[in-house]
Amino acid sequence: MTKQFAVPPVVFPSGGNPTVGGANVQQRRVPTPPFQPHRPSNSGIPFMSFDIGSATASTSSGPIYGGPIGGGGGSANFDDEEPLLDELGIHPDQIWRKTKSILNPFRVNPVVYQDSDLSGPILLYMSFCLFQLLAGKIQFGVILGWIVVSSIFLYVVFNMLAGRTGNLDLHTCTSVVGYSMLPVVILSALSLFLPQGGVVRLVIAAVFVIWATRASTGLAVSLADGGDEHRGLIAYACFLIYALFSLLVIF
Repeated sequence: MTKQFAVPPVVFPSGGNPTVGGANVQQRRVPTPPFQPHRPSNSGIPFMSFDIGSATASTSSGPIYGGPIGGGGGSANFDDEEPLLDELGIHPDQIWRKTKSILNPFRVNPVVYQDSDLSGPILLYMSFCLFQLLAGKIQFGVILGWIVVSSIFLYVVFNMLAGRTGNLDLHTCTSVVGYSMLPVVILSALSLFLPQGGVVRLVIAAVFVIWATRASTGLAVSLADGGDEHRGLIAYACFLIYALFSLLVIF
């Protein structure tokens, strides 16, 4: 006679094998969709599913950025800041003193040129290009190329003549050539009112070239050592430089 026992069925998880021992059987969780905000039924725009009023209220409840710590309420103090021109290395008073010194061709003050800069020469170069443009001559590239060549030419000539005692660097040569361009700039401004050709135009150009030559020679000799005995040759080199620039004005 066979006796039958009531054995309950074994239930396995739907995701895989049963756990060891058959205890604590966990079923797989069904992923729930992400949170969806409540969309008002009266909204005519489908993508405007958030409440603008609540977002504005939440952002206006407090400041997002409270400023730097210990900054005095977040206010910047510009009293200790240097002027913008001083940070760029441009000193208008120094440029004016150097330019005014060139105006006197018989007594050029070399003391104000101890600190050589390029802001004044760039201003004179741009003025020269502007006056040439008013005369109908577009010569920006030519003037820029001649400026570079002239500075290198004066640097090489002076140091070859002075030898080991010559201490005139290229930066100072560029500054001297640039500030001494003031007579040529004045000549280019006067040439707008002078008749084309003629002996008068050549005589006026020669006067301004001698003016620029005297100023540049005095500055080059006084700013460096070993140039007093070669003043004539340095003056000849400077004369060639400014005569070349005056040809742009005359012709």
